[in-house]
Amino acid sequence: MPPKNRFAELLPEITAWRRDFHEHPELLFDVQRTAGKVAELLRSFGCDEVVEGIGRTGVVGVILGKTDTAGRVIGLRADMDALPIIEQTGVPYASRTHGKMHACGHDGHTAMLLGAAKYLAETRNFDGKVVLIFQPAEEGGGGGREMVQDGMITRWGIQEVYGMHNMPGIPVGHFAIRPGAMMAAADQFEITVTGKGGHAAKPHDCVDTTVVAAHVIVALQTIASRNVDPMKQVVVSVCTVQTDSTAHNVIPQVVKLKGTVRTMDAKVQDFVETRIAQIVEGTAMALGARGDVAYQRGYPVTVNAAENTAFAAEVAKAVSGHVDTDTPPLMGAEDFSFMLNERPGAYIFLGNGDTAMVHHPAYNFDDNAIPFGASWYSGMAEARMPAA
Repeated sequence: MPPKNRFAELLPEITAWRRDFHEHPELLFDVQRTAGKVAELLRSFGCDEVVEGIGRTGVVGVILGKTDTAGRVIGLRADMDALPIIEQTGVPYASRTHGKMHACGHDGHTAMLLGAAKYLAETRNFDGKVVLIFQPAEEGGGGGREMVQDGMITRWGIQEVYGMHNMPGIPVGHFAIRPGAMMAAADQFEITVTGKGGHAAKPHDCVDTTVVAAHVIVALQTIASRNVDPMKQVVVSVCTVQTDSTAHNVIPQVVKLKGTVRTMDAKVQDFVETRIAQIVEGTAMALGARGDVAYQRGYPVTVNAAENTAFAAEVAKAVSGHVDTDTPPLMGAEDFSFMLNERPGAYIFLGNGDTAMVHHPAYNFDDNAIPFGASWYSGMAEARMPAA
């Protein structure tokens, strides 16, 4: 079947919500305006329960089915936060807040789930309970973890959970998914190299931390090229280099490096953490300096359960007729993984067409994708919990 006819009727209204969110982007957990509007709309739809403040600023809405409210319980999730980016789209509904922008399409995700909520509250053509999850702080804040730790899964008895993200480069209305590892674990590290600062004209009297840091950066690349099985995915990227001096003639006492590690396998993740410490400490010691590593685990691997992935793909195929069920895994990370660690479910991509990539200042969510995404969200409820 094509997207539900109701969403063609609702498209102007849903688009208006999306563009309003786009004009008023908010970061991390500071999404009070967005969350407030979401809660207000959910109540106006006639949701059976609307609770704010889950996971600090998340919103949960509940819609009960027609006949069997004790049946299956599924969660449908959308993220609400924006990014600290200066927008360069030129659209009339561009961000009104300089330095903040919906550059990842969370405005679209929120609007599509709201559209599905309105439809499901009107029709209730399912047996069971739909839990609508509007999450803050996906962009680095771990809002998914916060909602789980706040008891969301057990409080509403969620048995399985589903999420969606738009994806530039995939045609609008097409879907992509895969079972198993879909997106990477994202860790971060900070390396401190301490040597002996001094005058740049007398390097022999110093322990040059800049040179040590350069050796460390190069050595870290051997983790992917020489230490990990080439069939395993791993990325080790040093992204910032900072010294305690800005002068052209001073060898700094301290150099700090910051970076990220992306892995798809827990054993590889453990190995990389250990290997980074070995390389940093050993390289620094060999050159007369000291190397210290602060390593922080971030978002886990996003793993789609096989059965739930197959079901999500069936619904996507029914909506658009186009679904890639073996899309390559991505080394980007997603904190929906915290919910998938608690309950089986699946995460799916929805095409955004030939647009700038997410996190780019020229990116914009394509409103033509709304009927497909809203149909998939609502279709998951109706197909997974069919009415008797």
